[in-house]
Amino acid sequence: MQDFEAQIRALAAQIEQELEKGHLNFPTSMEISLRIKQLADDPNSSTEEIVAAVRAEPVLSAKVIRMANAILLNPYGARITSVNNAVRRIGLAALRCLAFAVAAEQLTQDHRSPPLRALAVDLWTHSADIASWAYAFAHHLRTVNPDTAMLTGMMVNIGQFLLLARAADYPALEDNMDRFSEFMSVWKTPVSRSVLEAFELPDDIIEALDDENPCNDWPPQTLRDIVQTAILATDAPNPFDREKPSIPKDTGNTEFDQQQFLALLDITRINKNEILDAVFG
Repeated sequence: MQDFEAQIRALAAQIEQELEKGHLNFPTSMEISLRIKQLADDPNSSTEEIVAAVRAEPVLSAKVIRMANAILLNPYGARITSVNNAVRRIGLAALRCLAFAVAAEQLTQDHRSPPLRALAVDLWTHSADIASWAYAFAHHLRTVNPDTAMLTGMMVNIGQFLLLARAADYPALEDNMDRFSEFMSVWKTPVSRSVLEAFELPDDIIEALDDENPCNDWPPQTLRDIVQTAILATDAPNPFDREKPSIPKDTGNTEFDQQQFLALLDITRINKNEILDAVFG
C-alpha cells in the first residue's frame, strides 16, 4: 500500500506540474493525430501533404479506406482502394475523428499491466460506442454535422485515456482500483480540458463536452444534446464510472421523452452498428 500511495502522489504531481506549465506531454500516437489535425486545419496544406501524413500511420490508412467504403458514405458501392481517394471521399472532418480514434485505440495497447490494459480496452469500447451513436443520431436528425458529432463523442473520455497512458509507468496503481478510479474522477476534467485546448478544438465541441448538466431536452438539437443522448444510449459502461447515466424520468421539469428516445435507438441502430464497424472495428 505504501508503494500505491507514493506512486499515486507522484503521478498527481506530474500531471499538476504539466497543467501548470500549460503543456501536457502527449504519447507518440497523439502527436501524429495532432499533426494530421494541424494539416487539415491549415488552408495552405495540400491534399498530397495530408495524404502523406495519413500514409505514415498504417492503421489510420486502413481505417480511412474502410470508412470510405462504408455504405453510409459510399451508397453506390464504387470500391475505393487508395488513401488519396479515401481522404477525398470522407472529408477532413471525418479524417480528424479517425486520427483521434486511432490514437485512442493505440493508447489501449500502451500498458504493461493486464489489469490496466483491460480497463483501457473497456474505456475504448465505451468511447467508440458513444461516438457511433452520436454519428447515427446526427445523421438521422440532421441538426448537427455527423462527423462533428462523432469526433465530439470520441473526445468524451480523452482525459481518461491520457491518464491511463501515464499510469503504465506506475504499476502499483492497480493494487487499489477503487482509489485509482477516484483519482481518475478528480483529474479527468482538467486533463481533458488541457487536451482539448492543446488540439485547439472549436468552442462548440468544448462546450458540448461539459458534463455538469444532464441531458433533459427532447428532441436533441444541439451538438451537446446529441452527445449527451449518445452517452445515455451506450450499453458499454465506462470502467471508471460506478453507475451508468440514467435516462431522465418524465416529470413536469423535463422535456425528455423516454418513448421517443427508445424509438430513436431502434431507428438508428443499424447505422450506428455500421459506423462502429467501419470506423472503430
